[in-house]
Amino acid sequence: MPICGVRVERSSGRKKRVKIASMDELIFLKLGGSLITDKTRPFTARLEKLADLAAQIADARRANPGLRLVLGHGSGSFGHTVAREYATRQGVSNSLRRYWQGFSKVWYQASALNRLVMDALQTAGEDTLTFSPVSAVIARQGKIAHWNLAPLQRALASGMLPVVHGDVVFDEILGGTILSTEDLFAHLARILRPQRILLAGLERGVWADYPSRTRLVKKITPANFEQIRAGVGASHGADVTGGMDSKVRQMLALAAEIPGLRVQIFSGDEPGLLARGLRGETVGTQICAK
Repeated sequence: MPICGVRVERSSGRKKRVKIASMDELIFLKLGGSLITDKTRPFTARLEKLADLAAQIADARRANPGLRLVLGHGSGSFGHTVAREYATRQGVSNSLRRYWQGFSKVWYQASALNRLVMDALQTAGEDTLTFSPVSAVIARQGKIAHWNLAPLQRALASGMLPVVHGDVVFDEILGGTILSTEDLFAHLARILRPQRILLAGLERGVWADYPSRTRLVKKITPANFEQIRAGVGASHGADVTGGMDSKVRQMLALAAEIPGLRVQIFSGDEPGLLARGLRGETVGTQICAK
């Protein structure tokens, strides 16, 4: 099966995959909550893994100075643990103080994890800025309605590494809610038009038989998704934003909307695989329009 966005040439009767890498490529990269935290243990970060991932990102950017990158990360066992307790994703329109306390606690935990991510990136030598959604995004019925992207675009144009993350936001209908990194990426992608979106988690890719994990799906398109959807499953550990099924559906819709967009879901836990993905190698499961 052909891989999205990869040209296949024949040499002496044998197929050879040709990597695509561009000096001015724009990539969105997500470090999943399952990757950077232990989602089965509340408020537990994987600090050594964070340091390793930050080093891979810094090395890739030094090797390719033209690489433009927007980094996002999930909330893992920090934000999701509290969000599940208060059902914050479903809305905070109730006037009871308890629910707004939950809104504040989700923000606090998401911010606490973001600080650990930023510490790792700064230690690796990256010039980074966090653009926290709670301070800039207004949603309407769980969808982004307003987001002033001028500061983020200035940071990107200056060669810095802008960072976003799953966060609480105020909502015109729901009062308050939670937006996942995929929600943020979907909005950003329609404006910034990245060539690739890399979603790094614990899993090697998308499984057709989760949780058995015996059949890894190499490529997902609208044509074959319904055939495998029943086996895709949710996520391991706390996740209030839908798990794998939701991620795949969001990325399929985005790939259909943005010509040439390639999405890759892969394991950031495998040594060096993140760096290979940033270099343009085909890793994990590919999602594209056809």
